[in-house]
Amino acid sequence: MPFLRGSLGFQRFSVTGFEADSFGDDQIEILSNHAAGKFQTSSEENVSVGFLGGEHLFDQDFDPSKNVINEAAHFSARFDTNQIPAAYRAAWLQMELAGIAKDSETGTVTKSQRKEAKEAVEQRCEAEAATGKYRKMQSFPMLWDYTNEILYFGGSVGTAGRHCIDLVERAFGVELRHWSAGSLAEQWGIDNELYGEVDDLQPVSFVTGQTMGSHKWSNEHSQSPDFLGNEFLMWLWWTLETQSDTITLADDSEVTVMLAKTLSLECPLGESGKESISAEAPVKLPEAMQAIQSGKLPRKAGMTIVRQDRQFDLTLQAETFGISGAKIHLEDDEEFDDDDRIDAIRQLSETMDLMYETFLGRRTGGDWKKDLKAISGWLGQPTQNKRKAA
Repeated sequence: MPFLRGSLGFQRFSVTGFEADSFGDDQIEILSNHAAGKFQTSSEENVSVGFLGGEHLFDQDFDPSKNVINEAAHFSARFDTNQIPAAYRAAWLQMELAGIAKDSETGTVTKSQRKEAKEAVEQRCEAEAATGKYRKMQSFPMLWDYTNEILYFGGSVGTAGRHCIDLVERAFGVELRHWSAGSLAEQWGIDNELYGEVDDLQPVSFVTGQTMGSHKWSNEHSQSPDFLGNEFLMWLWWTLETQSDTITLADDSEVTVMLAKTLSLECPLGESGKESISAEAPVKLPEAMQAIQSGKLPRKAGMTIVRQDRQFDLTLQAETFGISGAKIHLEDDEEFDDDDRIDAIRQLSETMDLMYETFLGRRTGGDWKKDLKAISGWLGQPTQNKRKAA
């Protein structure tokens, strides 16, 4: 089961409206009733989605002893398509039209003949789709944490992902909200009676003299301030470079952080493009500093974090707050079962949220102007003055 072994990658969704006291036989029955592959047609436009037991692409077996672990439900969703590629349709139509033109005395195709050709292509598509050779399947692992009301979704939130999320909502009668950087900030504002302050936030420029508007990659259909994810990574970078690699969190625990392995930056104004850097310590390289000095912002960063004696390696996508390539480090003699694995996932999620909340406290507080001025001053210094040994 993907969440129980190997590296981790997920987006998170909050879950509201789940009325059961725990996961049990009723929820297992819902998964079974909506199992993948139960409802299929031979239509070339067929799209179907259903649940899997989590072991493999054809696992339709569900059982509490298998799918309920440590107050969390582990399963998958499979997204099936059976669509003829558009290029095939176009080719078949051209072949039909060429045959008609060849048999025509004038060498041309009439309007009625073109209609007949299209109908012939549709019939061929139906026949080809019925063979199943164009069927494609994608599976997406899910971990539903009852304790914290979070659904971990192991995939990107594209078309297939949205179908899977919609299935969870319909089958279980719940509402899911994607935990992006913006929605996390809004919920933090509500919880701390600072929603107005969060709602008033606008993107800032860390480079003196640069005018900042909406980021070019902003989702025009979302009102959530996802730009805060980019600012969080910039603030974190500055904090680690100029203050300390250990940050005290709201629960009085400490986290030690190092930015490592990968760094992706982009100009929010769309003027100077993108830059991706792979290195043991990418932020130590002069090209990384030159990028943010020119106004680029981090959009993705690899990092190593250590909290409560547990180390994680991961990559964070700034706007979606999605995590990829996450690894849980274990001691050589450590006993680590599925319950421990789920607890470690919860710890990773909590740690990232606490780090972000520390930033949000600064971003909405009276000290932000000082931080912004300090970051701008840091960026304004010659690059060699800021470099440290990796």
